[in-house]
Amino acid sequence: MPTADTVLTGAKVRTLDPAAPHATAVAVKDGLIAAVGDEAEIRDWRGPGTETVELAGAVLTPGWTDAHSHPVWGLELATGTDLSGVGDLEALRAALRTADRIDGWILAYGLDHNAFGGRPLHHSLIAEAVGEAPAYIRLYDGHSALISERALRLAGIDGPRAFDQRASVVCDGTGRPTGHLVEHAAMDLVSAVLPQTPYAERAARLTELLSAMAATGLTSAHVMDLGGDALRLLSAIEAAGELPLRLRLSPWCMPGAGPDELAQLVGLQREHGRNWRVGGVKFFMDGTVEGGTAWLEHPDCHGQGTEAFWPDPEAYSAAVRALHSAGVATATHAIGDAAVRHVLDTVESLGHDGPRHRIEHIETVPDGQLGRFAPLGVVASMQPPHAEYTRADHTDEWSRRLGDERAARAWRCRAVRDAGAVLALGSDWPIAGFDARRVLATARTPRGASAGPGLTGLMALEGLTSHAALAAGEERIAGRIAPGFRADLTALGTDPVAAPADEVVHAPVRLTMTAGRVVFRA
Repeated sequence: MPTADTVLTGAKVRTLDPAAPHATAVAVKDGLIAAVGDEAEIRDWRGPGTETVELAGAVLTPGWTDAHSHPVWGLELATGTDLSGVGDLEALRAALRTADRIDGWILAYGLDHNAFGGRPLHHSLIAEAVGEAPAYIRLYDGHSALISERALRLAGIDGPRAFDQRASVVCDGTGRPTGHLVEHAAMDLVSAVLPQTPYAERAARLTELLSAMAATGLTSAHVMDLGGDALRLLSAIEAAGELPLRLRLSPWCMPGAGPDELAQLVGLQREHGRNWRVGGVKFFMDGTVEGGTAWLEHPDCHGQGTEAFWPDPEAYSAAVRALHSAGVATATHAIGDAAVRHVLDTVESLGHDGPRHRIEHIETVPDGQLGRFAPLGVVASMQPPHAEYTRADHTDEWSRRLGDERAARAWRCRAVRDAGAVLALGSDWPIAGFDARRVLATARTPRGASAGPGLTGLMALEGLTSHAALAAGEERIAGRIAPGFRADLTALGTDPVAAPADEVVHAPVRLTMTAGRVVFRA
């Protein structure tokens, strides 16, 4: 009989395998689960070279997956001063006055739209605080920024611009830029003049970040981008060692993509390393509620939100059809109700054979669309921590823009599950914190404007495990503890299913294993 590389004993194992839901010991060999059972059944897997890990009553589950994250691109997004704790304009100005300069620039991120108290974003609001320094402040949603007057000059932005996608350089009544940049194409106008982080520093930061994620129980992440030199960066890290997390990366398909670009996206699906691979393609059907770019069936309270991110929505549908025919799965950012409807309509036109498609975010959705997910096989990928930027009384910017009726349909995770859909959970780091325990807790106890009730403990755990595997088309190799499945495992000091949510969020992570390697041990 072969011997295991690692045997985990003394555990309360939640396998999520319907054939054998509970066990006390697991044997691991060559990165895969070799055997699952009780101590006596696993004893024979021990040999001279086997490492035995005694878990002393910890609860062992399939490894947790963040189903929507940006750890590589996020290194750029989360550079500079963290403004996530800023609650009003005076606090923002105070933070900017003392912010570190990076090559002369003030770089900041994570700013809540609510900090402006309903005021239109304008560089004059921060002028005194930043002085003559160029400043680039990313709003928390990752889809908008406020830049200073000097930054506008350095980037050569002196008026409105036309883009292939729904993006804008916001200007005042005289045509002068306000410093508010909405959506990626507008924000990219500044990229060429921003300070650049040295390659070696980025590699070190990424390794450190992934290790910190592993310490919260994460073993893998669905990375919703493939920007810049990500493939080179990941290859270099693996040349020197191992990635702490398993990564599945989805490159973007943006408006204007033609046959050549689509063929390149199909070709990218072959790229992989030991612990990373390209899988699927990411689309945007809209932007954000706060930025006025979520695609809604009816205008928001500012008269905005009636246009799709793709100026021609049918061109989006054609691109999805082309990738579907090539066997490539897609994930589409769709926050508003019209965006969700259009993605569902597009998938409905594809027929039933082929890859599994998914919708990301789904921040407001009416009853009439909920029942379409399961029959169409569309995965709902949602991020419960996002609701913490809203308020139950609807006095926040997100809710005020939508109005009470649509705000009452916010982050309907339980309704999605009750309708029979696959629900994968994530953080969207750096938009929200990456701690997987917090994702579990907020899924069970909705915050802010979230429309309750919350998920059960089992539903939440499935969102990070078996349903995340379904979202990636990996349900035959991941998402449960069973022989032949990946040895991606998470051990927690508290039962994430039975314990109250407020205990789960603070529960100690005892061990995290990715591909049969212990990447974190308490």
